[in-house]
Amino acid sequence: KILSIDIKEMQPVKNVKFLKKNILNDDTRDEVNNYFKNKLDVIISDMAADTTGNKTLDSIRTNQLCAETINFSKMTLKPKGVLISKLFIGEDFIEVKNLAKSIFKKVNFFKPNSSRSESKETYLHCEILRSL
Repeated sequence: KILSIDIKEMQPVKNVKFLKKNILNDDTRDEVNNYFKNKLDVIISDMAADTTGNKTLDSIRTNQLCAETINFSKMTLKPKGVLISKLFIGEDFIEVKNLAKSIFKKVNFFKPNSSRSESKETYLHCEILRSL
C-alpha cells in the first residue's frame, strides 16, 4: 500500500491513495495507522514550510517538520524500517541530526542531483530503529 498526504491538492497517481490533510494533526496520524493496520516499511517526507524569504526562519520551520517526521516514524515504522526526509543545513541541523541518531542506528545524509548546488537542502536517510 502507498499513501500520500499533502495539505495541497495532488494529481492522482495509479495505486496511490491520497489524503488532503495535515500529517501534523493527530486525526491524520490515526488515519494513517488505521489505513496500514501494521507498522510501515518506509516513510518518505518531502515536506517543506512555505518560504518567507528569511532563509534562517525557513530552515528552522522545515527542519521542525523533519523532526516531527522523525518522532512520528519511531511509532509507525517496523524495526528495520527506513525514513527519508528533507531538511536544510542551518542553525538547528545538528539538533535534528542528534534526534535522528537517538532513534535510529544508521543515519546518513545525501543531496540529490536535482537539488541546486547552492541550496541548503539535503535529505536524511535513517534505518533500523533503536530499541526504545
